[in-house]
Amino acid sequence: MQEAPAIPPNGHAEVEATVLICTFNRAHDLERTLKTLSRIKARFPWDVIVVDNNSTDHTREVVHSCATEFLVPTQYLFEARQGKSNALNTGMNRARANIIVFTDDDVEMPEGWLEAAVRPLLDRSDIDYTGGPVRPAWGAPRPSWLDENGNLGGTIAVKDHGTVPFIFEEQRKTPLGVNMAVRRSLIERIGGFRPDLGRNGRSLLGQEQAEFFYRSRRVGACGLYVPDMWLTHAVPAARLTRDYFRRWWFWKGISHARLHRIHGRTELDLDLSEVPRVAGIPRYLFRGALSNVLGWTTSSIMARPHEQAEHAMMLAYFFGYLREGLRTLRYRTSNVAITGR
Repeated sequence: MQEAPAIPPNGHAEVEATVLICTFNRAHDLERTLKTLSRIKARFPWDVIVVDNNSTDHTREVVHSCATEFLVPTQYLFEARQGKSNALNTGMNRARANIIVFTDDDVEMPEGWLEAAVRPLLDRSDIDYTGGPVRPAWGAPRPSWLDENGNLGGTIAVKDHGTVPFIFEEQRKTPLGVNMAVRRSLIERIGGFRPDLGRNGRSLLGQEQAEFFYRSRRVGACGLYVPDMWLTHAVPAARLTRDYFRRWWFWKGISHARLHRIHGRTELDLDLSEVPRVAGIPRYLFRGALSNVLGWTTSSIMARPHEQAEHAMMLAYFFGYLREGLRTLRYRTSNVAITGR
């Protein structure tokens, strides 16, 4: 397991905020995002960094072309090490801003998005990061079984918590990585994103952002949900299938098993050292799996597609967690057999 890489001190900040975008072979989407970003208005100095994570398309040309339309500095970086965490860490290392604003290469935002994201961090000393609503831009009709406002919205990086601000820690929530702004001082304090937990290649391993907020909570950081900090995120047709959702939740189970092994606690702060286990797996997960089997059966009979889909994805999560837990148990058992300890 890798550690979170250190992000060195900023030195002299040149701007208040840097909008950081990491991209891989999405030149067309990126061009649309950059053109939208060029219309942003903010009452503080800011710039843009685009990290090309080893693209083979014309990403470089798109960034350089769009940069001529920007009224703010725009920097192109190339990161050959595959993996979004590597790209994010490279961008943060090069940023010369007090605040890093994270978004993706397939979004569109209103003119006031950046001001809404950064202003609370400029006006309040008790806030370390912000996050806002992420609304869908459907690439195909929304499936009848999908309720993006329920538990499955995170699968397609869509989440809207409503119109009332709140502190993330008090609601036991975290922002989506596609729409958050973080003080660089917090990043320097706790480190960047772990490459061993980030998306890489065809696997849907993720949760590097969730692990980041494990560490932020440990140091007492607080984040603010900002309703006016909204943007729209593209949801490709290829991701609107049950197969994609099952794969995503299976890999989320694997990712959470690794997170729990690293930190010894769940995302809801349950101390796992005090939890009964079966074959190394927390016993409550087996109870949850049985409940989801029963729930899936009932919702199928009652023709409740939203509930049926949620139960199915929770079962995929369980099997992912189970696979990773058993893999770890086998590794530990074989290591004991070899070393005698």
